[in-house]
Amino acid sequence: MSSAEEGRSKGSKTAGSDFLLLDIGQAPPRGRTEWLTSRIRTAIADGTLPVGSRLPAGRVLAAELRVSRGLVTEVYQRLADAGQVAGRGRAGTVVVAAPAPASVPASSRAPDEGPAASADPFAPRPGTALVDALRTVPCRIDLSPGVPDLTAFPRTAWLQAERRVLAGLTPADFGYGAPQGTPALRQAVAGWLARNRGIRADPGEVVVVSGVAQALALLAPVLRGSGVRRVAVEDPGSLGARGQLEFGRLETVPVPVDAAGIDVGALVGSGAGAALLTPAHQFPTGVVLDGERRRELLAWAAGGGVVIEDDYDAEHRYDRAPVPALRALLPEAVCYAGSVSKLLAPALRLGWLLVPPRLLDAVVAHKRYADLGSPVLTQLVLARLMDSGELERHLRFVRRRHRRRRDAMLRAIGAALPGSRVHGAAAGLHLMVTFDGAGFEDTALASAALALGVKAHPLSWHRVAPGAPGLVLGYAAGPVGDVEEGIALLGEALRQVA
Repeated sequence: MSSAEEGRSKGSKTAGSDFLLLDIGQAPPRGRTEWLTSRIRTAIADGTLPVGSRLPAGRVLAAELRVSRGLVTEVYQRLADAGQVAGRGRAGTVVVAAPAPASVPASSRAPDEGPAASADPFAPRPGTALVDALRTVPCRIDLSPGVPDLTAFPRTAWLQAERRVLAGLTPADFGYGAPQGTPALRQAVAGWLARNRGIRADPGEVVVVSGVAQALALLAPVLRGSGVRRVAVEDPGSLGARGQLEFGRLETVPVPVDAAGIDVGALVGSGAGAALLTPAHQFPTGVVLDGERRRELLAWAAGGGVVIEDDYDAEHRYDRAPVPALRALLPEAVCYAGSVSKLLAPALRLGWLLVPPRLLDAVVAHKRYADLGSPVLTQLVLARLMDSGELERHLRFVRRRHRRRRDAMLRAIGAALPGSRVHGAAAGLHLMVTFDGAGFEDTALASAALALGVKAHPLSWHRVAPGAPGLVLGYAAGPVGDVEEGIALLGEALRQVA
């Protein structure tokens, strides 16, 4: 038996570590090296320790388990010899490889890998869980809608703002914040909306939320409590937003969208008590709610209807003038939601919600019981970025970059997707492409594209009523070269299914 095997605990007969909840008492006295190796190897295989995970320093783990340091060193060496971990200097010992999963979605495999055990990810009935699942499927080029240029996140400005915020905080500032949001961010949001969206709001009307998704989650029970049971949604419209309302036990009623926006006559006839709209840049068509429809909609709202305004992509415009928010015209009937997910990054999970005064207390109460309030430090940093003008500077920067990528996608579509029609190019972070009169399913096209390494949303995912096949293509997240290559591969997929 090696000296490493003879490392015995001193004092009590067992000792344990928080790492993998290891209990050395479970190991056979003469097989501790094999036991520890097996436990770590199993954790790597089942994903408990994914690639990139750092193992504890050998001396630390040895002390916690009360075994010799040589035993742990021998275990790490066995894992290194098997190619599962590697020493990375000051970074320590890191997991570098894990066994491949038993099966991979067919569309995530390279064309020459042969058949897979799992089903086509576009085959099931569309739902928000399917969208989440597609987000995790690996691909070479991601043209999914709704993702900004994450490489453009203003790291330097954020760090500078964070340092200034931390330097000015007292110990009390690290406690729980107000459920409605910090006064600093509510003040900053009110200023941002006045400057950029024409909305005049008191900071006391602003509720800080974890993105538009949480805004809808908070509104659902509040609307039910006020007697609303049916909510009109745009068709086509966001599958995720529709799912959020339905999860909140509201019935969604699809209402057609045309070149002028939502059909307000059909909305009035639907019997819905509220309507969820994206009037500044409709998702996914990109149309703007025109003046006549706005007047009809506001008349409906003044008669007792509630408008939920998702100000989707309002800041990202290129070839048209800004469009005023509905909230600026009828604040007593419009619940207004916005966020920085498309402007900075979805990872921040920060947004805002303005509601009519009669609903404010109920919304704040639901926010309190949902999470006690959004993270305070992140709110304070965002407030500083807004107040300093850094957020406007960032918007001007990414707008130029997004325009170049949009132009590249338009040129590539013209060359690679014959017979297609492009919608919504004047603003936003995506294009809608339709194939009028085509005889294929857009899910088949999206599946063929994913098999070639390109991810995109089939338009049918965001429809309730049937319509022409199409795709919803995001262009903001990747460089021009990826956009061009992705569309070229879509052209190859189109030839396969057409």
